[in-house]
Amino acid sequence: MSENRLVYSTQTGRIQNKEQSKPSIITDGIVRIRRETKGRKGKGMTTVTGLDLPEKELKDLCSQLKKMCGTGGALKSGIIEIQGDNRDKIKATLEQLGHNVKLAGG
Repeated sequence: MSENRLVYSTQTGRIQNKEQSKPSIITDGIVRIRRETKGRKGKGMTTVTGLDLPEKELKDLCSQLKKMCGTGGALKSGIIEIQGDNRDKIKATLEQLGHNVKLAGG
């Protein structure tokens, strides 16, 4: 028994179902900062995970961190990626904003 529901429209594209909204990222309240090189051809990148903020605020925070570090970066799937090893600068900035921060990894 199939329901008669609209899933695609040529005018607007795929129709999202209200029950299929984005799942929120579950965090334990600790922001983790780590340096990663895997899959990046040996180039280091600092990743920030565990921020339970809306998408707009994450984008604003990502922009602020990139300007503060003077490097590039991106926001991918709720994870802020900043080029280079800037863990200490990012940790100090996030602690000033009132987050509980830990340096993770080696």
